[in-house]
Amino acid sequence: MQIRRATAVDAESVAYLLRDAFREFERLYTREGYAATTPEAAVVRERLKEGPTWVAEIDGHSVGTVSAVLRDGAVYVRSMAVAPGARGQRVGHRLMDEPFQLAVERKATRLFLSTTPFLFSAIRLYESLGFRRTGEPPHDLHGTPLVTMARPARNVG
Repeated sequence: MQIRRATAVDAESVAYLLRDAFREFERLYTREGYAATTPEAAVVRERLKEGPTWVAEIDGHSVGTVSAVLRDGAVYVRSMAVAPGARGQRVGHRLMDEPFQLAVERKATRLFLSTTPFLFSAIRLYESLGFRRTGEPPHDLHGTPLVTMARPARNVG
């Protein structure tokens, strides 16, 4: 497995990965919440200007993605997705190394993210990496419930 930094050329692939990873959960989102979770390639290209996105590849095929944005001295992890066929291969663990490294490089105080309470496997992954629920907003994404999770940036990786 290789992890590399995404470029604008990868926007379509990243958008596809997001749709593929979240398709099975679409019925649990509001229409607007699902659209925000699975942005089109044009939105992905704009997000690349806000912070880094990484792509995981196995045998030349994109199997996962994660993005990060610096916010108020912290690293916000967003758009984490692993293709259904690649789950169970530690793709998510490997991808999360990248935002952790960014936090170290930028001397961030913490890492945080928002997820939906029905993404049980993702929550288990985040908890195994030291993230804990904080009770902080946002509590929903266009009507889809959210939970915020965070961990200190010290001792990351």
